[in-house]
Amino acid sequence: MASDLRGGDIGWEGSLATVTEDPDNPDAKVFIVLYDVTAEDEENLDRWEGSELGIHVKLRARVETADGPVLAWLYVLDAYEGGLPSARYLGVMAEAAEIAGAPAEYVQQLRLRESRNVGPGPGPIEP
Repeated sequence: MASDLRGGDIGWEGSLATVTEDPDNPDAKVFIVLYDVTAEDEENLDRWEGSELGIHVKLRARVETADGPVLAWLYVLDAYEGGLPSARYLGVMAEAAEIAGAPAEYVQQLRLRESRNVGPGPGPIEP
């Protein structure tokens, strides 16, 4: 699997990240953080991720951990259309990965990915 930063323009001024198979690199890996959540928190997370609206699909996947394989829930975009994520979104993902202990090379790859420029922001541009 690979982290693919494509998908609908649902938020973040660009495409959202999702997980897909990488036909060019079957050994590609995605750094993830696993959480143990209560049933109530799982329902809240389902709503937050838009499962009820069909934005994300919740899949059961076997993931490799330092302690061996485990089964986990994974949210993937249902509408996979392509596009670029915003630089802000990539920055948030890279920072979260770094805080969670992702390998430095993985974080660097996130920071260097092509992104969508969201412009200078509101207001006039000073010369």
